[in-house]
Amino acid sequence: MHKVITKCPVCTEEMKIMKLKCNHCNTIIENEFSISKFDRLSKDQLNFVEVFLACRGNIKDVEKQLGISYPTVRGKLDEINNALGLVIKKDTTKEKEKIMDMLENKEISSEEAVNLLKKL
Repeated sequence: MHKVITKCPVCTEEMKIMKLKCNHCNTIIENEFSISKFDRLSKDQLNFVEVFLACRGNIKDVEKQLGISYPTVRGKLDEINNALGLVIKKDTTKEKEKIMDMLENKEISSEEAVNLLKKL
């Protein structure tokens, strides 16, 4: 059996599943069905997720199992999170407060504060 194709081979936009068939009674249902987030992952990414789960999230065990370094494990986790739409934004509250304190204490100009805040 083949994996569901999730990206159009012509324009690379997301594909939709339009038909389902029962192998037992041959019932066919046509509609517009969504795909799972996990269907968007490549075979390598799915393999990594399986190893990660089997290791219960222990990065040291993942390193040993796959023979890769800690930074590579972190990079693969970031890549998979991005593919799943799970990009977690960094909490910048403390950095913002520090910039505002610097502005209030006239250590930086308002223009510098704006530039620093844009970089967060």
